[in-house]
Amino acid sequence: MPQGSQVTRLVRQLLMINKISTITVGSAALLVLLVSACATTQRTYPSQNQKISPQQRPYTVAGKRYEPLAGYKGFVQEGIASSYGREFHGRTTSSGEPFDMYDMTAAHKTLPLGVYVKVRHKRSGREIIVRINDRGPFVGERIIDLSEGAARKLEMLQDGLAAVTVTALGYKTDIPGGEVEYREPVSYDSGNFALQVAAFTNRSNAYRYADNLRRTYGTTGVQEARVGGEMFYRVRLGHYSSLKAAQSAQESFERKGFPGNFVVALDEVRIRN
Repeated sequence: MPQGSQVTRLVRQLLMINKISTITVGSAALLVLLVSACATTQRTYPSQNQKISPQQRPYTVAGKRYEPLAGYKGFVQEGIASSYGREFHGRTTSSGEPFDMYDMTAAHKTLPLGVYVKVRHKRSGREIIVRINDRGPFVGERIIDLSEGAARKLEMLQDGLAAVTVTALGYKTDIPGGEVEYREPVSYDSGNFALQVAAFTNRSNAYRYADNLRRTYGTTGVQEARVGGEMFYRVRLGHYSSLKAAQSAQESFERKGFPGNFVVALDEVRIRN
């Protein structure tokens, strides 16, 4: 694997070719953006062992201890929903992915990260489905904090708060015919995974960067996704058949000059070997 100087050289070559419309620059001169994928094109998987995962360990906020649940089955909760948006947009969530105020996601104090839940507005009867990727809310007796995009679909943004019922559904599984099921996965470890190392707003720059990485590291890919009306081209590196292998590679690439890279489940990604 090349040292940081070799990675820096790749970026300099790109800058000479064209001006890159990327969002941020990593500390090792890599162009890295922690942008999570849209709910329809990227899935976040729970850890292989939820009981010992750092994301599932007990934690304390304002002197109060919270113990994340090991499972989701049978979980139903009634209470007040709130929302969060622009002030947290781009910040890292408890799941490790960046918060995207436009995605259908939510924060919950104890449900397993990665679980999908149905949120029902008790007054209007309107329902939405969101993925839990963060911890909170820690204000009063609120039970769930919806992303701004989710709160808008539930039609509660104007009121700010809403009485809701939260019902856990499970982990999202695509089935033939374009339908979706929510259930306990057969294995948290098996699947198709890669590392997201950068994101661009310019399509040609993204594919050019992926091609440069491919010559050094092998398999690369680009995922195209629209976020808040703007197209992003996310560069993925590697192809792993298990979450454990992908997490090991993530740590290795972090040490070799890819700060902030994170594991994603491959879905609609153009792979180049």
